[in-house]
Amino acid sequence: MGNGDDFTIKAKKEIPVPPPLCGRLTTSYQLNRMARDVPCAPSAMSDMWDHLFDEAYRADVLINTDNGIIIYAHASILGVASPVLKNMLKLSKGRGHQRSISIHGVPHDAVRVFIRFLYSSCYERNELEEHVLHLLVLSHAFVIPRLKRVCERRLENGFLTTENVVDIFQLALLCDVPRLSLICHRFILKSFKAVSATEGWQAMKESHPMLEREITMSMIYEDRIRKERTKWLQDRKTYLELYEAMEALVHICKDGCRTIGPYDKAFNKDHAPCKYEACKGLELLFRHFSKCNLRAPGGCIHCKRMWQLLELHSHLCADSDMCKVPLCRTLKYRTTNVSKKEDMKWRILVRKISRTKSISGAPFFSFATTHGR
Repeated sequence: MGNGDDFTIKAKKEIPVPPPLCGRLTTSYQLNRMARDVPCAPSAMSDMWDHLFDEAYRADVLINTDNGIIIYAHASILGVASPVLKNMLKLSKGRGHQRSISIHGVPHDAVRVFIRFLYSSCYERNELEEHVLHLLVLSHAFVIPRLKRVCERRLENGFLTTENVVDIFQLALLCDVPRLSLICHRFILKSFKAVSATEGWQAMKESHPMLEREITMSMIYEDRIRKERTKWLQDRKTYLELYEAMEALVHICKDGCRTIGPYDKAFNKDHAPCKYEACKGLELLFRHFSKCNLRAPGGCIHCKRMWQLLELHSHLCADSDMCKVPLCRTLKYRTTNVSKKEDMKWRILVRKISRTKSISGAPFFSFATTHGR
């Protein structure tokens, strides 16, 4: 191989790889750039595109904005960046090689920031924050998904306030930004009293009464769901406490509790400490129940609670004949003579306790396995 070929191979190895063009970046590079709110293109390339936009070198498009101000641009860049602008350019009329289109309804500066983004994907942070709502509308109207995502992220991160959330919510619905509309909706529900007192809410109430009605109905629905969840959590806590009380009751009567007794039973030194928190409460009930003169059903409130626990155990117990819990067999037999309505009430309670324990992630306690023979 000649020296010329060697020089060619060596030159090829030394030539640096050019940076990727905007829109052809790797995913990690793109995400890192977007996370820092900086342009995706390398600085030299973005400066070149910005320079082309600022100098308007051989510009062939006149963009008419509000106040009669004109922005110069290039048809090839606008057509590639936006299918809507491409169609507008096809239908536009002009003199010679220049064509003219109009973008009205938004400030001139917002249109300039928008067109600049089409050239280099660049923007100044302060300009974005100043015109973010107009840029969101432009990105939706002219189908620029990347700019739309930039505006959506900026509006989500600390831009929402009590005063502007209603307007941004309506704009998000209009521009088909579901994530932003959901965030606005949650913000409104969370601060409904303050938001409903703003001018934006009153304006929405007059211009879009159906939307105001839907938000109000969703607020009522959320409040009802919140109350139902609170009640469900309270009921679940009650059923879990009853379940633990049943476990502790069987534990005391069958094995004896190291914490509360029976005191005539000798426990081994290696006997494990009591793991049932309900034992202390049951001890107080047992002591009161043994000494109370009104312990018959319908007597004092503490004795009534003890009777209810014993009766609940009798409904849960799988083997009353061998059970060591006091009155289990007697109360089990008595349940066959109660009214159908009373029996159904206890069955529902037993079902709810077993279901709650199953939801908590632990297997339901089997009383049949704890009763010695």
